[in-house]
Amino acid sequence: MRNRRDTPPGITRRLLKHRSDSATKAELAGPAPTPQVAANGVEFLQAPAWKKPRSRETSWLLHAFSTRRGGVSRAYCAEDEPGELNLGFTKEDRREDVVQNRRLLAEAITGSPDFPVISLRQFHSNLVIVVGRSDAARQTPRKADGLMTAEPNVLLAIQTADCIPVLVADRRQRAVAAFHAGWRGTANRIVECGIGRMRMEFGSRPEDLIAAIGSGVGVCCYSVGEEVRSTFESQFGYAADLFREVSDSDPIRRKYPMLFLTQRAPGHSPIGPSLHLDLVEANRRQLLDAGLKASAISVAGGCTACHTELFFSYRASRGHAGRMFSVIGVRT
Repeated sequence: MRNRRDTPPGITRRLLKHRSDSATKAELAGPAPTPQVAANGVEFLQAPAWKKPRSRETSWLLHAFSTRRGGVSRAYCAEDEPGELNLGFTKEDRREDVVQNRRLLAEAITGSPDFPVISLRQFHSNLVIVVGRSDAARQTPRKADGLMTAEPNVLLAIQTADCIPVLVADRRQRAVAAFHAGWRGTANRIVECGIGRMRMEFGSRPEDLIAAIGSGVGVCCYSVGEEVRSTFESQFGYAADLFREVSDSDPIRRKYPMLFLTQRAPGHSPIGPSLHLDLVEANRRQLLDAGLKASAISVAGGCTACHTELFFSYRASRGHAGRMFSVIGVRT
């Protein structure tokens, strides 16, 4: 019989490690970032490092992370509130309003509402495609979760409402890429695969690449099941660094825990810490593994589920949410 003081093996050791590293949602949540406001009222974020005075290396680069503010959609806001910037063709919103919102975003970023934008039909994969301006005229978007181009005067767009958008630019070759990284895409290494594709298609070198990670659901709010952790552990040696145990921050629940006891078996009750995944850090690690320097990676910040006044969040709204765009392009 094993001595009780022995170090427990396997999953028990893993659970104890995370229990000692637990935190509350309030401790992990960060402040809402401050958006820029365009002349047409559209509010958007930009990567902190990319907002500095433009150098010759990046004067050609267009990019932005949209918020929910500044559009004409009425599907997801109260009657007495101004319109919102839903950029996805959702079943709740009017198509003509989404088209107008996309024109407003293009105008805010480029100065022209007619600037072509290429989006995708996303399905949580690691499929990355090369696109050109002709793709902007397609009636049906191509199916993928990442896209790249070296053609000028077109914006590449990724849709999100909690998943992590990642933008990458090659300063030497003037090529750009955008990736949609939910947990499945991240587990399938979409960012690493995408940068590998950039090296193949454009001759990109990691030392010439810069990246920006946009706003998505934060580790404070992104609770997942054991199957997600198992998937990441099968793929990444650093998986343990991506998960946290997050305790309930409800002061009533903490003060009177007996009020919330249930008859469920241990491990099946919502009481107690939950397992949370840090998708931002997961994708930052993939950028590092792809050869980018830490100083070349910028993070926009902001949890979409915490700051629903600024962002659409599929999780926080229980599915009733618009979509945001993260866009990048080459300016001539």
